[in-house]
Amino acid sequence: MSQPDRSFHVARRGLLRHVAALATAGGVGDALAQGGSAAPALPLPVPASMQTPGAPVGTKLYGEPSPFESKVVRNVAPKLPQYISASSRTPLQDLDGIITPNGLFYERHHGGIPTIDPASHRLALHGLVKTPLLFTVDELRRFPSVTTIHFLECSGNPSYKKPFGKTASDIMGLVSCAEWTGVALKTLLEEAGLLPGARWVVAEGADAAGMTRSVPLDKCLDDALIVYSQNGERLRPEQGYPVRLLLPGFEGNMSVKWLRRLKVVDAPVHSREETAKYTDLLPDGTARQFTFTMEAKSIITAPSGGQRIASPGFVEIRGLAWSGRGKIARVDVSVDGGRNWTEATLHDPVLSRALTRFTLPWRWDGAPTILQSRAVDESGYVQPDFSELLSARGENSFYHNNAVQPWRVAASGEVSNANA
Repeated sequence: MSQPDRSFHVARRGLLRHVAALATAGGVGDALAQGGSAAPALPLPVPASMQTPGAPVGTKLYGEPSPFESKVVRNVAPKLPQYISASSRTPLQDLDGIITPNGLFYERHHGGIPTIDPASHRLALHGLVKTPLLFTVDELRRFPSVTTIHFLECSGNPSYKKPFGKTASDIMGLVSCAEWTGVALKTLLEEAGLLPGARWVVAEGADAAGMTRSVPLDKCLDDALIVYSQNGERLRPEQGYPVRLLLPGFEGNMSVKWLRRLKVVDAPVHSREETAKYTDLLPDGTARQFTFTMEAKSIITAPSGGQRIASPGFVEIRGLAWSGRGKIARVDVSVDGGRNWTEATLHDPVLSRALTRFTLPWRWDGAPTILQSRAVDESGYVQPDFSELLSARGENSFYHNNAVQPWRVAASGEVSNANA
């Protein structure tokens, strides 16, 4: 009879001797001082989950998070005057990685969320084209598909005035990142054939607001997508089901949801959403218009507002950075209110116009301080502080606040918004 494999038992005894040695040498105590946990009592107790079978396959035909994660939900501001034209925010401080789950992807609607039957939905492509076309959703899916990862962000993320929210979600939760699948808009435009004079494309949504935005033709021929899937499944209704426009790196309002019409024109149409809204008033009374690109931005998500550092010692500072100009090249972190900066580690994948994860090891000495991060993108653009934005644009602007966000760490370990 063959002898049982004792390698696991030997390795386990070696591990236990190592734990014991750590405890004797004070290593476990050091780990505790750095935010670790105490050595477990051995042998480990047998939990209830090992004493009875769990739920059978098929109990939930559409998967859901653990009930112990029930507080990780989108953040909706309380006491709004109405919720038809409103938003919900991604809980950035509760997530890991760069992909936002579909159920937590931020929302911004102007006329509520329509219910659209894909069987009856049509997308028209007309205007300055040789052959006007009308597509069903199934016909769009017959074209060669493209899958790519990009962030989507509201240009009011956060509002231009110094943000006073408590958490990362409150302040900067109108940004999310997903894997998108669809057909390149360039492919559809080539199918229709462009006429001389074509310079812009007007996108119109099928929601109650009739969302309409003018898009430069150059962008439409570059990386614009007509999207039908997000993170591997069909778009959710709140993300534009059955099809939406996606303009990577541009302000989110331009990525029109519930897309029903694309009209090729020779000039922008100056719709409500690009005149009365989504413009930035400057000190001399003129307004910046067509400020499409979302500039480099970052935020520390841990430790961040509403969280608490348990004790002095090791802390891993974690955060996200992104830029509509391309890839993030560097993120600097300050643990002393901006007096000194240290380059953080960027974690793969570092993609163009996508969220990028960064970390920095830090040993907190227990003294009050201020944490902040500053992103630099591949174009060389450096994320400004709020005073620099005020100097350039004045106080009457509303959109495109990409200023550095500071977090205050109290001696108790409590973390709060240093702008408050």
